Order: sequence, then structure tokens, then C-alpha cells
Amino acid sequence: MLTISILTDNTAGGQFLAEHGLSYLVEIDDEKILFDTGHSDVFLKNAEKLKIDIEKEVKKVVLSHGHWDHGNGLRFLKNLTLITHPASFSKRYRKADHTTVGLDLTTEEIEKQFTLQESKTSLQLTRNLFFLGEIPRNNDFESQSTSFEFADGSDDFIPDDSALAAIINDEVVVITGCSHSGICNICEHAKKVTGVEKIKAVIGGFHLKKQDKQTLKTVEYFRQNQVKKLLPSHCTALPALALFHSSFKIEQVKTGMIFRF
Repeated sequence: MLTISILTDNTAGGQFLAEHGLSYLVEIDDEKILFDTGHSDVFLKNAEKLKIDIEKEVKKVVLSHGHWDHGNGLRFLKNLTLITHPASFSKRYRKADHTTVGLDLTTEEIEKQFTLQESKTSLQLTRNLFFLGEIPRNNDFESQSTSFEFADGSDDFIPDDSALAAIINDEVVVITGCSHSGICNICEHAKKVTGVEKIKAVIGGFHLKKQDKQTLKTVEYFRQNQVKKLLPSHCTALPALALFHSSFKIEQVKTGMIFRF
């Protein structure tokens, strides 16, 4: 069984807190792995409400990419193994106003707090859970433009953007942070890494903002792949969510929710 507890997301559920960010606790193969941390200690407060002791129960953290709303909560953790792409610690900014969107902690500070494991390639974390590493960008409708830049002014297409893939009963569950690399690209890479073609479910940020070509093609991709359960959250904006709801009858992801596959 795969269990995903929503510790941080943009929408609050019940008595749980919310913030712009994402943090999931992933339980599989008798291991508990933290996927992203949001940008504050909200994930810890919500974990406590769920009677989850992160300090005692978690040994590994996977960071999906180096943006503040996914990784600044790392400053509240220590003595864990941190797995991420080596580009996650880049200095990066919004093009519009050159405000920072990167992590507060430097690589040196991270290495003092964590056992850092950087990888561009996929890693097998447990018997049935994989870190996907750098995502190949193969289609012609995702990751075609970017609103981010590096310190030198060059385009930042977030090369570190990654995700998790779990195998459950010969089907794949894709767990994504923000999908800057494209959720369809991520799903295709998940198939390659796991060797499993059938996608059971996809959960996380899809980074879709409008009912535009990219969103329409994404809807068509999920239809063609006959994905049973879609749970877009975090950076999936209302127009895109509305289209997913009308197409797939999705439910809204809220903090404190627990999904089992």
C-alpha cells in the first residue's frame, strides 16, 4: 500500500494550517519519506495534528526542486538524508522583478544539517519507490517558456524539477512537486524508470494556470493513458482545476487529507 499524507498545500482542510507550498509524507514498503517541506514549519504543525513525529519516523527527505515554497522548511530539520538534483541550490529569480525564488539555505548550510545525496539520474529509494532525477523534456507543449532566470540573467527552466514514482499492483502512482518540467514529461519518464506503462494516479502540483494549449493537451494525455485518479494541487490554478474537474471529476486536495493507493 502507498499512503500519502498532505502536510502542506495551498488549501486548508478542517483544523489544519495551509500556506503556498507543498509537503507530503509518503509511506511505502514500511518506510516514511518526506517529499518537500513547504516554506515554513506548517508541515511540522500539521504532522503533529496527524500524530506523525517527523523527527522520529522519517530518515529521508526528497526535495522536488530548489524553490522557496518547496524547500525553505528544510531549516526546521536536521540529521536526515536529503535527496535532490544538484541544481536545486542555484541562485534564481523572477524575471518580472528579479525577486528571489530560490532556497534560503546555501549548499554549505545544507551539508551541515543533512547527509546530502545529489543525483541527476533516477534513484531507487525503496523496493517500490523511485526518485526520477532530471526529467527529459521531449514533448512540444510543456516547458517551452519560463518566467524565471539565473543570477546572470539567463533563462532558468528549472532543470532540477523532479518527482517520485511508486509501483502499486503493477501500476504507477506519480507524486510531483511543481511540474516545471511538464507533468506529461514526468509521467513518461516515470514509465521509463519504473518499467511500468499503466498510470494509476497522479498527485501534486501540475503548474498549469489557464485553459490553454498546454492544459488541453495535458487533459488529452491523461485521457489517452486512462489515468484512474487525478489530484492536481498547489500550483494548479483555478481555470485549469475547473477543466480537470469537468473532465475527470477531481476532488480538491487539502491539508490534513490522507490518500491511500
